[in-house]
Amino acid sequence: QVQLVESGGGLVQAGGSLRLSCAASGRTFSSYAMGWFRQAPGKEREFVAAISSGGSKTYYADSVKGRFTVSRDNAKNTMYLQMNSLKPEDTAVYYCAAVPAYYSATLYTRPNVYNYWGQGTQVTVSS
Repeated sequence: QVQLVESGGGLVQAGGSLRLSCAASGRTFSSYAMGWFRQAPGKEREFVAAISSGGSKTYYADSVKGRFTVSRDNAKNTMYLQMNSLKPEDTAVYYCAAVPAYYSATLYTRPNVYNYWGQGTQVTVSS
């Protein structure tokens, strides 16, 4: 089992920044690739970013590329999402999730391959 807890959400003006954290406990954090997803009201959960188990490879949705940065600190069992130049359309509940490292990176955009999920943290961007 892996328990995931997100933090760092809040209300920010357009153009501002937030840093989300995802703290993991349980099985070896470094055995998992990690992803960030978000879900806005009335919309499906969508992929935001992912990072390989060792942190050397990162992947982003086109909508956040150049504005968001995913990173991880395996010594602290924590993943981060630095969000800059936020837009109102970034408003959503943000979730972190874990997938075994042996899964192909081509699958990282698919929510259904992730085994473990956090409870989510709300991000609201005002215009």
